[in-house]
Amino acid sequence: MAEGDKKHDPTPRRLEEAREKGQVAKSQDLAAAIVLLLAVILLLTIGKEIVADMYAHAQILLSEPLLLIPENQERDGLSQSVQSLFHDTILRYLNPMKPASLFYFFLLLMFTAIVANILQIGFLWMPDKLNMDFTRLDPIKGFGRIFSMQSVVRLLMGIVKIIICAAIAWYAVEGSIGEILHQTENETNQIASFLVWLLLMVALKVAVALVILALIDLMYQRWKHMQDLRMTDEEIRQEVKNMIGDPQILSKRRQIQREMAMKERVQGTPEADVVVTNPTHYAVAIKYDYRTMRYPVVGAKGADFLARQIKQIAAEHRIPIVERKLLARTLYDKVEIGIPISPLLVSDEYMTMLAEVMGLAYRLAGRHDLDHEIERWQQ
Repeated sequence: MAEGDKKHDPTPRRLEEAREKGQVAKSQDLAAAIVLLLAVILLLTIGKEIVADMYAHAQILLSEPLLLIPENQERDGLSQSVQSLFHDTILRYLNPMKPASLFYFFLLLMFTAIVANILQIGFLWMPDKLNMDFTRLDPIKGFGRIFSMQSVVRLLMGIVKIIICAAIAWYAVEGSIGEILHQTENETNQIASFLVWLLLMVALKVAVALVILALIDLMYQRWKHMQDLRMTDEEIRQEVKNMIGDPQILSKRRQIQREMAMKERVQGTPEADVVVTNPTHYAVAIKYDYRTMRYPVVGAKGADFLARQIKQIAAEHRIPIVERKLLARTLYDKVEIGIPISPLLVSDEYMTMLAEVMGLAYRLAGRHDLDHEIERWQQ
């Protein structure tokens, strides 16, 4: 398979970027089909009550003698009567206190349309799409979109949907031809009721078919969306590079972090009073100030390379370096940098060894006056 072939499924990051640009898998017909189906169901359930109410109110409107009332002979009186009648009509049909009101009918349809779209793609807020995009006015690109393969597929799908809906409507009516022919024997209101019922049943079957076709279209759109976003090997490598950074830069950053970490571990060496060594593998720098400290404190410690760094810094600052293998290894393992070396951390044996080392370091530095301080924290 060639290097440029899109053989990898889109990564979550690529899907998220496509979503941010408004590229989502969505069926344009699913929400409309569901709304149509719900509207037919509502008309079959509460439609009779709504129609009866509209029929009664229409009788009132047609029987209202607005022009025959003396007060309405003048323009102002007629205008007020028409406004009042219009206000009563709006309240009658959109009254939220009536369960079978058109208010709830349209509110439920609008809510269903919103939910149908959210269930497909989730909540997607894109205020940038509201801005004017003058590139959409380009006639060349417009003809390209009209005669593109996607437009052809959409046209063929539309033709197929029309054929299927027409076939369903025909079979639904064909089964009721006998009843239609016998309607000549019925009254006008019975014929009207039958025709409305037949129309709603045909609409119900067509709406169910449209929902099924829209669900199939949604599955196709999701498959096509994933195919369009498939990635090549180079795109995968580029995305990994963008996420974690360039390998060379990343390596350099890690090197700097290691150097900073090592620097932090040895930076307390210049202030130390003595460095205890293994002699080659471990080095621990110890500092003691009898005025502020109860016990000596580990100022720096390290193994191997860091141990050599500590000894080099100690030599540059003329800090005594004393070889005590067991003491150096014990302090390295049990005492962290900045922590006092107390009997709670090491045994009395090592505290005695530490006192000897500190005493030797002070004598080498000519500080004999601190011997009694060593004896104080040694006790």
